[in-house]
Amino acid sequence: MTPLKPWKSFDDQLTGLKARGLHVDDDAAALSYLARIGYYRLSGYWYPLRVIDKAASESAGRPVRLDEFIAGSRFEDVVKLYVFDKKLRLLALDALERIEMAVRVDVAHLLGRQDPCAHENPDCLHGNFSKRLIRNGKDAGKTLHRAWLEKHQQLLHRARREPFVQHHQEAYDGRLPIWVAIEVWDFGQLSKLFAGMRFEDQAVIAARYGATDGRAFANWLRTLNFMRNVAAHHSRMWNINVLEPSPVPEGWPAMPNTRTFFCFCLMQQLLRTICPRSSWGRRLVQLLEQEFPQMPNRAVTLADMGIFEGWNWNGWELWPQK
Repeated sequence: MTPLKPWKSFDDQLTGLKARGLHVDDDAAALSYLARIGYYRLSGYWYPLRVIDKAASESAGRPVRLDEFIAGSRFEDVVKLYVFDKKLRLLALDALERIEMAVRVDVAHLLGRQDPCAHENPDCLHGNFSKRLIRNGKDAGKTLHRAWLEKHQQLLHRARREPFVQHHQEAYDGRLPIWVAIEVWDFGQLSKLFAGMRFEDQAVIAARYGATDGRAFANWLRTLNFMRNVAAHHSRMWNINVLEPSPVPEGWPAMPNTRTFFCFCLMQQLLRTICPRSSWGRRLVQLLEQEFPQMPNRAVTLADMGIFEGWNWNGWELWPQK
């Protein structure tokens, strides 16, 4: 096995970066960033600036990078890319909070009309969710609904000191109607329950947001839940591979659905219904056009996010036009 790399002081880390060809204008500032953000986290932002070994890449069938940096690479640009990514994550969280809250209410309002505790009632849900058994993993032998209810109880226990939970423990023997229960769910719990709803109920909510059907909207929620987890854990977002992709909706321009920009298009699609006067889309446009750093030899571009030329001025009504 390859031995672990040795511990290095911040000074040694900076010396090593310089030796590999990363230009540093201000040593004190660079040391401060290494101490506050960390070498390993920043390495994800300078990785695209490392020289590609063409011969090794052809042999491996994928990009293989050398330790040395592309000529002209600057520590300052790495920090700018990190700051851009941070602002991108904050915009994502802003959108995802509004989306999560709105879809929670949609689900609770529709199902609650059928039964105040519809989330506990298998008859209010699809048979695949309420009856089909899980075959593998820690929940093998349980239905999807049973596994969902167990996670619901865990979230409820975590929120047990919340006044509204204590009130329902005392007054209603611990039972929470769905319009109250939604307050303890996370985005993943919400998306799983939506996927378990009856098709006709899914379709009502899906149509509100412009999805072709409930299955498509369930896919959107899974994709957005993935993005929510990336943002909540402060992970690199701008060029991440989306591991829960959805098909590109019919009528949209061709774009890679495993790149970040596609997910921001989904956010904008939902926000146009939830907050039609929101400035969120314009703020994203401004961030992309004004604050994305220019890198040497175009080693890093907005195309790495999945953005295509003319995306916000080619007549696509999803985005603010120039």
